[in-house]
This record gives sequence, structure tokens and C-alpha cells, in this order.
Amino acid sequence: MRTAFHERLDALTAQLGEMCGLAGAAMEHATHALLQADLALAEQVIAEHDRITAMGARVEESAFLLLALQAPVAGDLRAVISSLKNVADVERMSALALHVAKITRRRHPMHALPEEVNGYFAEMGQLAVDLGDSAREVVLSGDPRRAAELRQEDDAMDELHRHLFTVLMDREWKHGVAAAVDVTLLGRFYERFADHAVEVGRRVVFQATGETTGEIANIS
Repeated sequence: MRTAFHERLDALTAQLGEMCGLAGAAMEHATHALLQADLALAEQVIAEHDRITAMGARVEESAFLLLALQAPVAGDLRAVISSLKNVADVERMSALALHVAKITRRRHPMHALPEEVNGYFAEMGQLAVDLGDSAREVVLSGDPRRAAELRQEDDAMDELHRHLFTVLMDREWKHGVAAAVDVTLLGRFYERFADHAVEVGRRVVFQATGETTGEIANIS
């Protein structure tokens, strides 16, 4: 009975890891679409979002079945509950990539970004992809130390986000209110993507240790 439970839990974990990878890929494609004003790629991101949502529904169903039929306790219960909560965060990551793609589509054939902030978003996009890959890695490995390191990657995203606002607040900004709104929203989408990836990492720490803070100082 317990062997069957762990086989199902492993399958659930693999699906969740795949979702993390897909969310990272979605943000990678959305970033390329944003920087290149590529409508076809933006439409691809929008269409792919439904796939991730459907996968999330299957993961949730599997998790609820495990809870109902197996009545897990201790570490097994933490694993199932963490997976349920992680589904919501990964779906939000995908939705944030969707929002980036929709802004690209709305502004097409014009570029949504002034050229002077392209570098910020190229770097934020790469960080988002790295965080998606890192989230996938820690979900599959269950490594709490590696999971805790996602905070450091998030710090880099936060720093870029802060610098972006210095550009927006500069008196030399000459691109108007609409562009400023787009840049503000887009910056927030990337920053929130990173936050959700960190939440996934925090739950991997919880799953492994029972600690809810995400800190790993006491792990031997």
C-alpha cells in the first residue's frame, strides 16, 4: 500500500517539476516576444497557458486522491500539501508570462518597451528562466539547501526591479504615460514571477525539514 502511495507521489512530483519547466519556458518565450515585438511567439505563449492550467488541474486531482485514499501523515502529508500549494504558484508563474505576452500583442506592431529599458528586461527575463529551472530542479530533487538558494536569485531580480524604477522616475523620461504604465506592469510581472518561484523553494524546505521559514541554518 505504501509502495503504491510513493509511486503516485513520485508521479505527482514529476508532473509538478514539468510544470515549473513549462512556466520558465513560457517566460523565456514571452520575453523574446516582448523584446522583438514578435506577435507569433506571443500568441504561442498565450495558447500554451491552457496546457499548463490543465496540467495543474490533473496534479491537484492526484493530490486530493492521495489525501482521500491514503491518509498520509508526517513527511508524506507535508509532501502532498506542499504539492497542492505549489500548483497554485506555478500556475501564477505561467499566468505572469501570459500577461507579458498579452502586452506584446496589445502593442503590436509597435514595441511595448522603449529601447533604453530593453537591457533590464532581457536580464530580468533570463533571471526568470533561471528561477523556473531552479524551481523544477528543487521540486524534483527535494534538496532543501538548493531550494533555499532561490532567495538569492530573487534578490537579483529585486535589485533590477528597483533600478528600473530609477529610469522611470528620471526627469529625462520622454516616452509618455502609456509606456511608463507598460514598463511598470511588466517589471511587476517579472518580480512576482520570481516571488512565486521562491515560494516553491520555501515549500521544498518545509517538505524536507518541517520548517516554515525557508531557512536551513539547522540542517546538518
